[in-house]
Amino acid sequence: MARYFACFILSVAGFVWAYPEKTDPGVKPYVFETLAEGLDHPWGIAVISAREIWVTERAGGIRRIYDGQLDSQPLTGLETIFAGQGGLLDLVLHPDFATNSRVYFSYVVSDPDQLKLNTLVVARARLDKATFVDLDVIFTALPSRKTSAHYGGRMLFLPDGTLMITSGDAFNQREKAQTLDNHFGKILRLNDDGTIPADNPFVTTHGALSEIYSYGHRNMQGLVLTNAGTTIYQHEHGPKGGDELNILSPAKNYGWPAITYGVDYSGAVISPFTEKDGMEQPIKYWVPSIAPSGMVFYSGDEFPQWDGNLLISALVPGDLRRLIVSGKSVVTEEILFAHLGRLRNVATDFDGRLLLVTDGEKGQVIRVTQGTSRHLKGRVRGPS
Repeated sequence: MARYFACFILSVAGFVWAYPEKTDPGVKPYVFETLAEGLDHPWGIAVISAREIWVTERAGGIRRIYDGQLDSQPLTGLETIFAGQGGLLDLVLHPDFATNSRVYFSYVVSDPDQLKLNTLVVARARLDKATFVDLDVIFTALPSRKTSAHYGGRMLFLPDGTLMITSGDAFNQREKAQTLDNHFGKILRLNDDGTIPADNPFVTTHGALSEIYSYGHRNMQGLVLTNAGTTIYQHEHGPKGGDELNILSPAKNYGWPAITYGVDYSGAVISPFTEKDGMEQPIKYWVPSIAPSGMVFYSGDEFPQWDGNLLISALVPGDLRRLIVSGKSVVTEEILFAHLGRLRNVATDFDGRLLLVTDGEKGQVIRVTQGTSRHLKGRVRGPS
């Protein structure tokens, strides 16, 4: 029987510890290095270069990790839009970031009439040294929400240069996910300047909002593209049970709340149906929920055995899920790193090393590598 043990664990930023998942012969231990800690509810992460990583904080900070050390000061220039608001979610780089320095942000602002965080917004800005300038709002979700929940907010650039955005169902307005006259429970697709692509599926549909790519979603926080650029994977939180992993296609209806594998938090039935004609089925669902947060399609040198796998960070109970997908089926699921607790996001750096973002008011960024001699020469001290 496999046994689990920790070689040593150190929580100070910059320290390295080893933790083999199994003691089977030939299995190398994983090595964890804390690059940053004390982050205020981190959410999004972007790898800028081989030496630089950015992480968003919900209160509005964008924190910079350079050469494995956390800069004590956030990047500047966005204070005016986040002052008194909070709600910074994801960030992505423009495909031509190296030449145009453009960065895209999703965040939540207050409706002036309701004075609560209830409107999803996407803006872009240009980085000038360590300051963001030329801020331009390119999308605002409609209509205003009645609640401060289920924003979505994940973004992804596609190979054609268009931008995908997830927009959640607003929690108590879930029925709107089935209609096309609003942005709730929708995957959206925009040009990089916020205009509408001419080939969006509902551009000519009367009464439909032209930004919509797919609909019938709940609260979507995972969105990735395969290396070949042919398949878009998306995951979303279910209610009590019924988290889903989907393959996205334009104009498709993914069913929420008309079909679901979950129930309401009270235990009440949301729908008696798990399938209906004209509605897509997930390629995997979870009961009980795992609360999927981030996701990557793995390709890298550090873990070659994972090439082409999906890695999903999960908040409940807190772990990383490694999925092997064949066609439209998940054939293998492995649970990793449960000792780390609630994971808000996952990314990979240029060498294929994992970057895990832990959740909460004292969040961390942890780098995971294979346990070889080059990683185990001792403790590496970073910023304290």
